[in-house]
Amino acid sequence: MVSEQFPQFAHLSIRLVDKNGWDNRTFHLGEEMSVRFPRAQRYAAQVEKEQFWLTKLQPFLPQQIPRPIGLGKPSIDYPWQWSIYRWIKGDTVTAIKASNMLTIAAELAYFLKALHSIKLKEGPQPGLHNFYRGGSLSIYHNETQQALNLLRNDIDTKIVSKIWEAGVSTTWKKSPVWIHGDISPDNLLTQKNQLCAVIDFGLLAVGDPACDLAIAWKFFDHKSRQVFKDILAFDDETWTRGRAWALWKVLVISANISQTNAVDTSVARQAIDKIIEDYERHQ
Repeated sequence: MVSEQFPQFAHLSIRLVDKNGWDNRTFHLGEEMSVRFPRAQRYAAQVEKEQFWLTKLQPFLPQQIPRPIGLGKPSIDYPWQWSIYRWIKGDTVTAIKASNMLTIAAELAYFLKALHSIKLKEGPQPGLHNFYRGGSLSIYHNETQQALNLLRNDIDTKIVSKIWEAGVSTTWKKSPVWIHGDISPDNLLTQKNQLCAVIDFGLLAVGDPACDLAIAWKFFDHKSRQVFKDILAFDDETWTRGRAWALWKVLVISANISQTNAVDTSVARQAIDKIIEDYERHQ
């Protein structure tokens, strides 16, 4: 497909990247580029969206984001559009030392502050294309209740339900802002212990920024979370929704043990403990 549609790259090697994401299957194209293919139809709408918006957003952001080089077309071998990007070198933030966590928290907060401040109009609204990130938490209410039922013997579902209900009961009352939609450790790249890039904008939309805050509980410790909070300076209701977004994600991971590995489940349970501890601290 690369050779047919981009003959100028036909001489370059293609090999699978060491770690693939959930929505796309990614390959190295030579040493300077990558090729990304949606894994299923429900992820295919993300391709054209990223191709259109990423080059427009980059000038406003302090770190690198993926730069599209080419848009691949469907073929007899593959049914959806696909992308060629410039390869960004770096390690995921999971490799960062605890002593550098405060720096990463601050740099990510400033990145999000810049993203949420972009004034470009006519951005995509939350919907099926991004699984309603930036929209109302209530879309996931039934799924959360199912997870709580499955975990009723493993976690304090009474207090967890309070955390969830507190998030669902609030809404973003200001103008919609640009959101990434999937700020997770695997999408944050570092070089020399500093944040150098934010990748994978498939869930990009314009809406409520609370979903971008979930990493505060899923990854940061108490001190780095406070740095993250202080810089972003959102109101209490937005942090309450952000906590609920984090809770939804880790509950689903914990409840779907058959679809996740032991490491994912363990990390999710630790995050639930962090969320409860943080909630109680602010009561």
